[in-house]
Amino acid sequence: MGEPVIDVHTHVVPKGWPELSAICGGSGWPWLRVDSERDAMIMVGEVEFRPIGAECWDAGVRLSDMDADGVDVQVISPTPVFFSYDRPADQAVKVARIFNDLTLEIAAAAADRLIPFCQVPLQDPDAACAELDRCLAAGHRGVEIGNHVGDRDLDDEGIVTFLQHCAGVGAPVFVHPWDMPTSPRIDRWMARWLTGMPAETHLSVLALILGGVFDRVPRSLRLCFAHGGGSFPFWLGRADNAWRRRGDVVRGRSAHPPSHYVDRFFVDTVVFAPAALRLLIDTMGEDQVVLGSDYPYPLGERPVGQVVRKAPFLTLEQRVKLLSANARRFLGLPPREV
Repeated sequence: MGEPVIDVHTHVVPKGWPELSAICGGSGWPWLRVDSERDAMIMVGEVEFRPIGAECWDAGVRLSDMDADGVDVQVISPTPVFFSYDRPADQAVKVARIFNDLTLEIAAAAADRLIPFCQVPLQDPDAACAELDRCLAAGHRGVEIGNHVGDRDLDDEGIVTFLQHCAGVGAPVFVHPWDMPTSPRIDRWMARWLTGMPAETHLSVLALILGGVFDRVPRSLRLCFAHGGGSFPFWLGRADNAWRRRGDVVRGRSAHPPSHYVDRFFVDTVVFAPAALRLLIDTMGEDQVVLGSDYPYPLGERPVGQVVRKAPFLTLEQRVKLLSANARRFLGLPPREV
C-alpha cells in the first residue's frame, strides 16, 4: 500500500499506579489486582471490573501484536473507567495527571509507533484545558474524552468551551462511550456494551448536531467517534426526516439537517462486518472513516483491519484512505510522514 497503517482506537492500562485514595482523596477508586506477570484484574473498590493482560501495559507485547496484524502505528488512549468525571474536579485532575504521565512512559518504548492521547477532568472546563496543555507540552498528541459528563452531553457549554480550546491548539479529540445506563434489562449478556454503547454514541453525535455545536465551533476541530459512530449512521435518514417533519421539537439549534454535518467528524471501523462497513462509507463518506480496533479488549477487532482488508467492494484508493490517509488528517499528520 505504501503508507503506514494507523489504528486510532486502542487503549492502555499501566501495570501499577499509586494508591489513588492516598493521593487524590475519596474512596472506591480503581486499583489493579496483579494475578501474574501477564494477567491482572481491574478492580473498582472490591468489584471485579475487567480482566486484562500484559498487552495493556507491555509495549513489547503490543508491538508484536501490531506486527502480526500489519499495523504500523497505534494511537494509545486511556481506558474510560479512569475518567473520574463523577468526582470532585481536584481529584479528577490528580488522577488524570497520574495516568497521563504513565501513558507517556508506555509510549516512550516506541515513540515512532505509539501515539499517546491523554485524559482530562472534563467536569471542569478550565482544569480540562490546563491539563490538555500540560500534556501536549509533555508529548501527548491528542485527547480522549467520554461522550458525556453525568447528564451533560457534548453540547453543554463547558464541554463546548473545551472543544473550542482543542480546535485552537490543534488537538484531535477521540470520543468514547462510557458510563452507560444500567437496569435489570441491560445488565445481562453484556447488553450495556452491545446496545448501550452504540446508543450513547448516537445520542452524543445528535447532541453536537441538534445542539448547534457544529454551527459554532471552527471546522478546524478534529473529532472522531468510536465504534463506527454507534447507531447514528444507520439512523441518519430517520434523524433527517424528523428534522424536516417535526422541526418544532427536533431541530434544536442546528441550522441544517443532520446529514449536512457528516463531514465534521470521523468514525472508526470497529463494525466487524463488510455490510456494516459499506453502510458506514455510504453514509459518512469514504473520507470520514478511519481504522480502529478497540485493541486489546475482547470486543475489539483482531486481526486489526480485517474488515477493511477483506471488504470486496473497496477500491485500492479507498483502502489507503481507511487504513492510513484519513487517520493522518484526523491526527494532523502531513501526508506520508509519521
